[in-house]
Amino acid sequence: MQKHAHLTTVLSILILAAISGCVSVNKPDENNFRDPLIGLDYVEVSYYAGFYYFSKDVEPTRGAADNYGAPLLMTFVYKIHNPNLYPIMLDGFSFAVKFEGFKINNVMYPVAMWIPEGKTNLLRVPAMFDTRQTLLALIMPEAGKLKAKNMSPWTALEKWWTGAPDFSFPISATEGSAVFRAGHIKRAVPFAARYPK
Repeated sequence: MQKHAHLTTVLSILILAAISGCVSVNKPDENNFRDPLIGLDYVEVSYYAGFYYFSKDVEPTRGAADNYGAPLLMTFVYKIHNPNLYPIMLDGFSFAVKFEGFKINNVMYPVAMWIPEGKTNLLRVPAMFDTRQTLLALIMPEAGKLKAKNMSPWTALEKWWTGAPDFSFPISATEGSAVFRAGHIKRAVPFAARYPK
C-alpha cells in the first residue's frame, strides 16, 4: 500500500512538472514585444496560360463576347520569424504588387497562423492577375507614369506576360502590412520586398 502511495505521489509530481513546462513563463507586453521579421523568400508562377487579350468585338466559339485576357497566378512565399520568447499569431496580411514600379494589384490575405517562439514559418500568398485587370490599372491610376516613361500599356502587358515565367522584370511587394497578436497586444508591422533580389 505504501509502495502504491509513493508511486502515486511520484506520478503526480511528474504530471505537474509536465503541465507547468507547457505554460510559458514569458508573458507578452508592450515592453518585451519585438516586431517579427518578414522577408520575401521567392515568387513562383503557379499558373500560366501565355499572353492573349480578346476584345468584346471578337466573336467567341462559345459563350458571350467580352473584354478579357490571359490569367496569371503568382504565389509570393514569405519567411516570417518570431524573435519573441512567446508564440505570436499572424492575423492578417496585405501588400501591393508592382511590376517594374507600376502598381497593378492589391493583395489582401486573411490568415490566422501561430508562430512559435524563436521560430520561422513560411507563408504562401496567392495573387491572381489577368491582362484585362492589369490593363485597367495601367490606363487609369498608372497612366501618368506610363506617359512619363513613354510606354504603351500594350507593350508593358506583353512584356510582363511573356517575361513572367523567367522573371525577366522586377516584381515588388510594397505597402505591406502584417498584423500580429500576442495576448492583449495587436501590432501592424510594415514590410516591402523585391524579387528577383
